[in-house]
Amino acid sequence: MKAKFKIFYRLSAVLMMCGLMLFIYTGCGGSEDEASEELAASDFGYIPTGLNPPNGAAYDDVFFKEYGTNPFIDTEDDHLSTFGMDVDTASYSVMRRYLRDGHLPPPEAVRVEEFVNAFDYNYVPPSQDTFAVHIEGAPSRFGEGKRLQLLRIGIQGRVIPDENRKDAMLTFVIDVSGSMAMENRLELVKRALTLLVAQLRPGDEVAIVVYGTKARTVLPHTGIENSEEILAAIHSLTPEGVTNAEDGLRLGYKHALRNAKVGSINRVILCSDGVANVGETGPDAILKTIRSHVEEGITLTTVGFGMGNYNDVLMEQLANKGNGSYAYVDTLSEAKRIFVENLTGTLQVIAKDAKVQVDFNPQVVSRFRLLGYENRRLDHEDFRDDDADGGEIGSGHSVTALYEIKLHEGSTGQLATVFIRSEDPDTRRVSEINEEIFTTELNDTFEAASPEFQLAATVAEFAEILRESFWAQDGSLEAVSQSLKGIAPQIPNASVDELMNLVSRANRFKAQDSE
Repeated sequence: MKAKFKIFYRLSAVLMMCGLMLFIYTGCGGSEDEASEELAASDFGYIPTGLNPPNGAAYDDVFFKEYGTNPFIDTEDDHLSTFGMDVDTASYSVMRRYLRDGHLPPPEAVRVEEFVNAFDYNYVPPSQDTFAVHIEGAPSRFGEGKRLQLLRIGIQGRVIPDENRKDAMLTFVIDVSGSMAMENRLELVKRALTLLVAQLRPGDEVAIVVYGTKARTVLPHTGIENSEEILAAIHSLTPEGVTNAEDGLRLGYKHALRNAKVGSINRVILCSDGVANVGETGPDAILKTIRSHVEEGITLTTVGFGMGNYNDVLMEQLANKGNGSYAYVDTLSEAKRIFVENLTGTLQVIAKDAKVQVDFNPQVVSRFRLLGYENRRLDHEDFRDDDADGGEIGSGHSVTALYEIKLHEGSTGQLATVFIRSEDPDTRRVSEINEEIFTTELNDTFEAASPEFQLAATVAEFAEILRESFWAQDGSLEAVSQSLKGIAPQIPNASVDELMNLVSRANRFKAQDSE
């Protein structure tokens, strides 16, 4: 009986989705553009899926990985903290998708740094160097115990004006397997790529590879002056077969390498729900087949779509090992943020293998804890090992690292030095900068810190509670909500307003779970 109900439910949901997509594309007599604008303006561009599991259950067949939680470290035992930079934001978008569909996200889906880095803290970019470092600290409002300080290290990347962006040779690798027929997955992919194509310019070229059971070429590299041909190829895509991601990436990289141009952006963009069930199915095995292409400078962006039958682990690790970034598109607005508002940052890399090492002064700091970056941890000796993988940073991207620290009572002076090491993607020259941090940069109270500092701290606490961190076991979403109410008037933008709504939903769902 349960099996029959499940089949009936999925069939009904697919029929509902077909009706929704017909409504979207016909617009009840309006144009497709009018329908897109209406969706984008409604609930931050959220497109209802109509495929939530019955009885409020969470999604089936989703794959996340638990990376643990960073502990406090005594500086007498180890005074260094080393990690690869990360500008991914997918975890935040995944959380938003869960909450909007009526569920709390699984704790393992929450990566603190991706929540924090989903927001703009208005760091001033460098005028000449690759990075500018911004330091601020204050007593921790949310930290475990008392007498903890929260230290924020903000790293802002150089901004390349849009008109100075390099020409882009883009290879779209698009999953068109049967699972992409669920919800609005393939249709949202097509809309997202339509937005991207509209932002390209003369000198840019696009190729399209799709994969179901096998990979095939839909469009060889074509100049943007033939945008109608590119858009027609995108709009022609329909679901087919099972999922051979390995074959799709292999063919995509083959096109990218064959048509790579020196001095241009050479990038593969994978759009998928991350599920791979034919050929090699894990990130290590898939990347092994194309590793030589990665080493030859073809970067990879992975963009996830859908929930339920979704593999976050594969998408995140492919981007990490493919020298690229990972985003999750749950709304048309998120697609616009990635492919329209931040296109140059999405495409053009300003630093490769970027790493951070913070050296705490044991005379001033007794212990410290890095919030997040658990899956970006590096051995300390890897910091100056230029063969060790770091993170890739795009134009204008920023990275924020938060540390909870405890000072020795009465100690003042230099509390740490932050080192940043990276490789220039054009010259291959490796450079290293450092910035000393002093206790004078710590505010006397949390309220005296900048609104942006308070926002970063509050976002981190939200993530820590959702991931059920040991260090936030006494944390309260009500306290997070109250903190945001004080911050919102000082940072009036849609992202903060949306966050307040999401915290309210999470608080309500937690209360329901505890009843």
